[in-house]
Amino acid sequence: MRARALARALARRASTTTTTRMTSTSASSSGESFRELNARGEHARVIAMYESRSVEASERDTAEYLKALVHANRVHESALAAAVHRGATGTESARSALNTGIINSLGSIFTQRGVGGGEAGAAAAAASAVLGSEKNPLYTQQLEPTFKAQLWRTVRTLGTAFIVLSGIGALLEDRGGMSKAILGGESAKPQQTAPLTRFDDVKGVDEAKAELVEIVEYLKEPERFTKLGGKLPKGLLLVGPPGTGKTMLAKAVAGEAGVPFFYTSGSEFEEMFVGVGARRVRDLFKAAKQNAPCIIFIDEIDAVGAARNPKDQQNTRMTLNQLLTELDGFKASEGVIVLAATNTPGMLDKALIRPGRFDRTVSVPNPDVGGRRDILRVHARGVKFDENVDFDVVARGTPGFSGADLANLINIAALKAALDGVASVGAKHLDFAKDRILMGAERTSAILTPENRKLTAYHEGGHALVALRTKGARPVHKATIVPRGQALGMVMQLPEKDELQMTRRQLLAMLDVTMGGRVAEELIFGSDEITTGASSDLQQATRLAREMVTRYGMSDTVGLASQDYASDELSSETRQLIEIEVKAMLDAAYKRAKDLLTKHEGDLHAIARRLLDSESLSGNELKELCGIASA
Repeated sequence: MRARALARALARRASTTTTTRMTSTSASSSGESFRELNARGEHARVIAMYESRSVEASERDTAEYLKALVHANRVHESALAAAVHRGATGTESARSALNTGIINSLGSIFTQRGVGGGEAGAAAAAASAVLGSEKNPLYTQQLEPTFKAQLWRTVRTLGTAFIVLSGIGALLEDRGGMSKAILGGESAKPQQTAPLTRFDDVKGVDEAKAELVEIVEYLKEPERFTKLGGKLPKGLLLVGPPGTGKTMLAKAVAGEAGVPFFYTSGSEFEEMFVGVGARRVRDLFKAAKQNAPCIIFIDEIDAVGAARNPKDQQNTRMTLNQLLTELDGFKASEGVIVLAATNTPGMLDKALIRPGRFDRTVSVPNPDVGGRRDILRVHARGVKFDENVDFDVVARGTPGFSGADLANLINIAALKAALDGVASVGAKHLDFAKDRILMGAERTSAILTPENRKLTAYHEGGHALVALRTKGARPVHKATIVPRGQALGMVMQLPEKDELQMTRRQLLAMLDVTMGGRVAEELIFGSDEITTGASSDLQQATRLAREMVTRYGMSDTVGLASQDYASDELSSETRQLIEIEVKAMLDAAYKRAKDLLTKHEGDLHAIARRLLDSESLSGNELKELCGIASA
């Protein structure tokens, strides 16, 4: 409809002209006239002549007319500008303006191009005048930016990114909810507001408990110490093997004093983000000061307090530096006591364990016989035992066991009794648990040939017989040819009492016992039939002999000097001398073991036969078999 209306309008426009086309001469002259007028600056006259239609307009006239509009600054008054503007809005009024304004302003162009002057030509011209139509599409072209534009865009993008990241970093450094939600979770809180652990629950570490009594008194009555100007240690370092009760001691201190207890591990301060560990240290001590008097316990402090190294990462150094600042920054009167535990005190930074930070080092060793008895009774409170179970005997038979080992012993015995379907735990279940801990689980599925069983029986019999007949050797607890772990058999020796130090005789006896297995194989089966079963025995013997020479000064040839055999500074002459002395000790131990087994070869056969029959023999059974009176 719109194309048809435009065609009719153009047809009426064409009918008013005297001819369908203008001659090239008239068009040229009018164009020359408009150009001359524009050249003379008579732009208003050009505009008036073109809009009055006094002359027939050509494309050149229209171009000169547009130039005149621009020079006269009257583009906004023309019908052409209004029509284009309303056409861009896409409304009905814009379409009307497009039909009238463009035709009035540029109708002569369509008249010239419409060959034949008919309605079809006018319609085609009108259709082609519509911007964005199929006949007259709009073309866009994206120009490549210049180098300056690209540089400015890059600088602007980087600047914006820097500002945004700086803002995010400032928010993360804040102590508000966003920082804690992203990097640390909730703020530090006491693990116990009313701890239930008391000193009575901690057994076997009486000396360590005595060291902590004054800390408890200070936390109960801080004014009693501060009024006289006294200052208690700011920090105590608990040092000892794993499982000796260091964490329980810290809880007991808090329980006796009735104060909040903050627990953390050294590894919790480490994070992939730089500065997070230091912030966590600050948050921990801030929360502790708010709950003072209280206790902060840092378990495995060597994870964060190890000696500093220039090669360490920045976040590790920042965390340790913040910890050093906090330990030496708060006042003793604030009532914050820091306890820490480690198994490797030699790794800690010297600045951390100096007076003013960790003033005291409390040793928490493995319990003695009395301590083991008390620990067994504590862990046996909720377990039903037979009346014939004697914890004194069990304690004497578990030298070197820690508190955690004894708790595991009770638990394994209880589980074994439950599997057996009995009503209470007996002594045999405790023996089973002790063997399980010392020698490992039995490999009941292992299938051994008769030849291997016989060879293992004589090998373990040689160890047992040398241990029974050598003065200074540890008593034999059990000999077995049941595979356990990686071993096909085993002879377990236990000391009669806690060994704080060992004599030369005891060490030489240990060398003789390690050689007993190889010597027995050679005596019974011949030197060509010895096996690789003695490899671990030879490693243990070599290590012990080298320590006797280099560490304990038990060699007349090397003397009393202590030598670091692994050091590169050790001279080749001294190293060769050590090797000669070690070989002499091992050869002497081999000869002593061979002489003993040759003398008591009958006992060796008897032990081997009994092991093949029953697979396991206790120490008392071995003594009875060899005719040795029990002590």
